Amino acid sequence: MKISLKLRKMVSPLVYNVTAECKTSKARVGELHLPHSTVDTPVFMPVGTQGTLKGLLPEQIDNLGIKILLANTYHLGTRPGPELLEKAGGLHNFMNWHGSLLTDSGGFQMVSLLKLAEVTEDGVKFQSLNAEKNEVMLTPEHSTHIQNAIGADIVMQLDDVIKTTSPDKDRIEVSVHRTTRWLDRCLNAHKNPDTQSIFPIVQGTLYPDLRTISANDLIQRDVRGFAIGGLSGGESKDDFWKMVHLSTNILPKNKPRYLMGVGFAMDLVVCSALGVDMFDCVFPTRTARFGCALTMKGQLNLRQKTYKKDFRKIDDDCTCTTCQTYTRAYLHGIVTVQTVACHLLTVHNLAFQARLMREMRESISAQQFPQYVQNFFINLYPEKDYPKWIVDALSAVNISLL
Repeated sequence: MKISLKLRKMVSPLVYNVTAECKTSKARVGELHLPHSTVDTPVFMPVGTQGTLKGLLPEQIDNLGIKILLANTYHLGTRPGPELLEKAGGLHNFMNWHGSLLTDSGGFQMVSLLKLAEVTEDGVKFQSLNAEKNEVMLTPEHSTHIQNAIGADIVMQLDDVIKTTSPDKDRIEVSVHRTTRWLDRCLNAHKNPDTQSIFPIVQGTLYPDLRTISANDLIQRDVRGFAIGGLSGGESKDDFWKMVHLSTNILPKNKPRYLMGVGFAMDLVVCSALGVDMFDCVFPTRTARFGCALTMKGQLNLRQKTYKKDFRKIDDDCTCTTCQTYTRAYLHGIVTVQTVACHLLTVHNLAFQARLMREMRESISAQQFPQYVQNFFINLYPEKDYPKWIVDALSAVNISLL
C-alpha cells in the first residue's frame, strides 16, 4: 500500500516497511517512504556531490527510475552556501530534482582532505576550497544547519572519521565516543525533525570491540535509520565484510541500514546478503568518465582497440537508451574525447546499477535470492575462481557458491 505524500508528512518523514526477507541470508526487501518519494530497498544511490550528477539532467535521472540521490554537505556548504540554498527553497528546487535526497555530513572530508583539516572536540576546521573564504569550521551544529538548508530527506550526523587502515586504536576509540557526542549535538541542533531524518553513523574502523560499542551506543538514540561508516577506505575485503556483518547483526531490523561509499557490483550483492539496505558510491559515474561500461561479466574498457570494430551493444540484456542506440565501436571512438560519451556511459552504468538492485529485490521477494547470488558469481567467475572473501562472507549467511 502506497502512502500519499501528504499523509507521509503527517505520520513521519521516514517510514520503513520490510516487505520480504530471505529465509537463508539476512537480505530483505523494503519500502522507504520519504517526503519526496517512496524508495524500494535494497537501493543504490548515485552521487551528485555538488547538486548535479555529472553528465545527466535531473529528468534523465528520473527516467532511469532512480528515486534518491546523494549530495555532499561540505561542498554545498562551501558553494553555493546555506544562505543561497535557503533562498532557493532547498536543493530540490535549486537543482530541479523531484525525487529524494540524502546528504553526507562532510565528515568524510576529514579523511579525503586530511592535510587541509584540523579536528577538535568542537568540530573540523578546513582550509576552504572556496576562494572567498580562508577557513571553514564544520561543527555538528553547522553541519546540521547546512543540511537543514539543503532540505534533504535523510541527513547524516557529523562523525569523527578515521582512516580505515589507521593502526592507532586509542585515536579510533576517541572517534567512537566523539561520534556519539556529536550525534547528540546534531539532534539538538536539528530544526526540521518533521521533514528530515538524521541517521547516526557507526564507527570503529576494523576493531570489532569498538564497532560494537559504537553501534550499541547509537541504537539508544531515537532515530529512524542508521549508517555504517568508516569502511571502503583501503582495508582488506576480509576485514570489510566482517565489519559489515557485525554491524548489521547489532542494528535494528525494523530500520534501514545504509553502508556508506560502496558501489562495486559484487560488493552490493554480498552486502545485501549481509543485511544492508542502502548504498552509495561515485564509482559508476566516475568510471563512465574514464570510458568504462559496467556489465554482469565485469567492466568493459571501451578505450581498448579490441572494441574499434565491435558493432554489438554494450550489453545484450540492457534496455537503456545507450544500449538500444549505440555500438561499442561508436563509443570506442568518442570515450574520454567527446563529452557526450560521458553522458552515454553514465546512462548505461546507472541503468546497470538500478537493474542489479531490482533483480536482487525480485529474487528476495520470490525466495530465490541464494540462487540469484550463485548465478551472479558464476557469471562473473566462470572458472569458479571466486575470491576467498566472497566465499567466506556468503558462507556466514548460509549461501554456498556453485
